[in-house]
Amino acid sequence: MDVELLEIRDFLANYHPFALLPAGVLDRLPKKLKVRYFRRGLEFPPKDTDQPYLYILRRGAVELCNPAGDLVSKLAEGDLCSMDCKTADLGLKLSGTTVEDTLCYILPCAELDRLRGEYPDFAAFFDHSQRDRLRKALDLVQTDQASTGSTLLTVNIRDFITGRRVISVHPEASIREAARIMTECRVSSIFVMEGERLAGLVTDRDLRSRCIVAGLSFEEPVSRIMTANLHTITSGTLAFHALITMTRLNFHHLPVLEDGKVIGMLSSSDLVRFQSANSVYIVGDIRKARDLDALVALSGKVTELQVHLVMSGATTDQVGQAVSAVTDAITTRLLEMAEERLGPPPVPYAWMTAGSQARREQSSHSDQDNALLIADHMKPEDDDYFAALARIVNDGLNACGYVYCPGEVMASNPKWRQPLRIWRKYFNAWIEKPEPMALMHSSIFFDMRPIHDPEGMYEELQEYILDLCRANRIFIAYMVANALKHRPPLGFFRNFVLISGGEHDNKLDIKHRGIVPIIDLARLYALSTGLRPIGTLERLEQAAKAKAVSQEGAENLIDAFELIGTLRLRHQVEQLRQGRPADNYLSPDSLSRLERSNLKDAFAMINSLQDTLEQRYQAGRFG
Repeated sequence: MDVELLEIRDFLANYHPFALLPAGVLDRLPKKLKVRYFRRGLEFPPKDTDQPYLYILRRGAVELCNPAGDLVSKLAEGDLCSMDCKTADLGLKLSGTTVEDTLCYILPCAELDRLRGEYPDFAAFFDHSQRDRLRKALDLVQTDQASTGSTLLTVNIRDFITGRRVISVHPEASIREAARIMTECRVSSIFVMEGERLAGLVTDRDLRSRCIVAGLSFEEPVSRIMTANLHTITSGTLAFHALITMTRLNFHHLPVLEDGKVIGMLSSSDLVRFQSANSVYIVGDIRKARDLDALVALSGKVTELQVHLVMSGATTDQVGQAVSAVTDAITTRLLEMAEERLGPPPVPYAWMTAGSQARREQSSHSDQDNALLIADHMKPEDDDYFAALARIVNDGLNACGYVYCPGEVMASNPKWRQPLRIWRKYFNAWIEKPEPMALMHSSIFFDMRPIHDPEGMYEELQEYILDLCRANRIFIAYMVANALKHRPPLGFFRNFVLISGGEHDNKLDIKHRGIVPIIDLARLYALSTGLRPIGTLERLEQAAKAKAVSQEGAENLIDAFELIGTLRLRHQVEQLRQGRPADNYLSPDSLSRLERSNLKDAFAMINSLQDTLEQRYQAGRFG
């Protein structure tokens, strides 16, 4: 193949949907293309063509506007313009202008139609709108997760032990030393190693039966009680086969080897946890927990729960619901323990959670946001009780991994531990005088839900809040302006805007720049129309019914929320499986070209709805 044609072929192979074509078709395609150059400031697509074409931007930039002159899209390298061909994206007739000198490969629409007729996957890109492509992308991502290993039949042992370190002692070490290391490392077994050679294994059962019961001195060498001639498995063994082996041999521990070297230990409890890691089992155990130590141990299963759900292909909403249910259960049990210690409360109270837990959108171990709503007839001295109760619960949540809120939005802070009448004053001040601090509080306390509220006090407060919001257009206008500050990280001509410098250099903050903008829009729609739901997806569904947003707009945001959230959770699970703390900083390099394209589509949809909101606000038609 000619060098110039080969360069074109390689360019096309790097971009969707041409990457879906067979290699032979890609080899022949460059000969069917023409190359055309457009100077800056020209109409695009041009009218002086002999036939309609698909335009593939090789270099340069194009702006597309609707009939009203509003900018609706920006094209850059690798982007397609198919408006002259009969595709699903034809939609509203757009007009374009080259804003840089632009070089295009052009393919006759007749040839495009032939390819679409022969290759269904290629055709799907053009047969569906951007919205349909986003929905399909979400389905593919979730299906891919489910197929990568949600059961013991498909997960190999390496996935269970990645990130763990090998705990070992020398054969001449004392039994006491081995027991000390096991206690400090919180493990139920320890390898006995001579250099890199596996000499044996000691378990808790060995310490009991071969040392304590046998009356053996703790100062004897650990080799006296170890099990030698061990049965081992390799890291690539399927978990199902490992379970069968352990059941058949009645073993509870199996050393795992990779290239002949010990890399970790598989226990029967690892396999049992994987099969039973769901919120129903965990919540049931939480309710039976007798003390804080038991709750701390159970809270450690939240990470396993998230990993298991994501690998099973669960949606972002399903993961959030499950993880939040566990947090609710831990909070409820801590409240019960506090009342058991302090006695019954002097007056009724409501324990309220805020933020992601309130919306039921948590991922594993976020920080805590909470507050206390107390009956109006409380006496000043009653606060001693509620201060103690708040401290027990906040400290307990922190011990369970839900770290103290950096902004001290917790019930242990006296400001957020108040009677109903004070909470009314708070919201009245925030809504009537929407200053920056008020807007910050609105993003927290307008997403609030009671965990414990036997008297139904929060319902009364919520009704008061929604009435104030509906009647105050100035507050809504400020909320609009605040929501528009959180823009997706999509720059000029659909390029990602990455973090520059520092620990997260060249990464996307996928939570605050991708998910939070959708949360902000959903909250705004809900408050402007007086809707009660707290969860983002339910708010969007109800907002569409209330005509606060179009049905298509709501569905687009729901799909974008799920797609971005799924990519975020997948990123976090990969970190957790590697033994690293989960974060929200995603490198675009970790995504396939198709995933990057779909993520850009999602960001573009969010931007478009933010632009629509801004135009409505500027026109004075919001609310």
